[in-house]
Amino acid sequence: MRKIHIIHTGGTISMEEDQRGAVKPGDKHPLSDLSGLFDIEIDVQISEIFRLPSPHVTLAHMRQLAKGIEEAIHNGGAEGVVVTHGTDTLEETAYFLDLVLQQNVPIVLTGAMRSNNELGADGPHNLFSAVEVALCKEAGDKGVLVVMNDEIHTAANVTKTHTSNVATFQSPQYGPIGIVTKRGVNFHHAPTSHDHFPIKETTKNVILLKAYAGMDEQIFQALSSLKIDGLVIEALGQGNMPPQTVPQLQKYIEKGIPIVLVSRCFNGIAQDVYGYEGGGRMLKELGIIFSNGLNGQKARIKLALALETTSNHDVLSQYFT
Repeated sequence: MRKIHIIHTGGTISMEEDQRGAVKPGDKHPLSDLSGLFDIEIDVQISEIFRLPSPHVTLAHMRQLAKGIEEAIHNGGAEGVVVTHGTDTLEETAYFLDLVLQQNVPIVLTGAMRSNNELGADGPHNLFSAVEVALCKEAGDKGVLVVMNDEIHTAANVTKTHTSNVATFQSPQYGPIGIVTKRGVNFHHAPTSHDHFPIKETTKNVILLKAYAGMDEQIFQALSSLKIDGLVIEALGQGNMPPQTVPQLQKYIEKGIPIVLVSRCFNGIAQDVYGYEGGGRMLKELGIIFSNGLNGQKARIKLALALETTSNHDVLSQYFT
């Protein structure tokens, strides 16, 4: 009998709507009793490592969850792990786990866009689909996965694209790597590379900013009063910044603070194409690191973890190629 460990962490999938329409946690997790949900012979272990709305989740919570997953696998004998999580930061937790865990058993995150007692609640079905994937041995070598709305996504590519639609989780450019059907789990492609950072703690402060028309030096001057270890910027287009920001960016580089640049577009990658002032070519020559396809929130996760292992600019650059 296959052994599956389900770890609850909170989020909408753990909440119910009250008579006034407010969605909030109750005294008991509505999916703590799974009787009748599975019609397959499996040994299900359930734990609740914390119960938080996902906007409350920090890197420290993600590290705590990673330890819980390792415990379930190494000491609990789990052959697959499913994590239920709030959707607002689910993609960040999934990517964090993907970077710090090195396991050959399936690890799957899922959640819900509708609380347990709302009409059309998607939590129970998403949980069932996630368990189906966690039972699939073929899922074990694909890194941490996200299963929502019968689609299987990689942690690196998936992102939340809609505030309320049950089909919110998508992988721009690449699409899902598989689907869950009534006949089983079907993978149609797989990731080709995987980074791993064997960290023991999370201590680095990495800030995420978004570029906009008319952006100037003020926000960067304000940041200089903080102790930051790295900076990620969602730049314009293919990787360009307003010219007024360049002198301040250069000061950060000269201080040894790494800057990683992604595009604020959710399709395409940042490239050093344009040669005008503030263009990508100038920024690359300053020493700014261009990320190959990650969105801002995931580049922040990766830079924070990478800085736990090295401060070498060339090595950091390699992590983002």
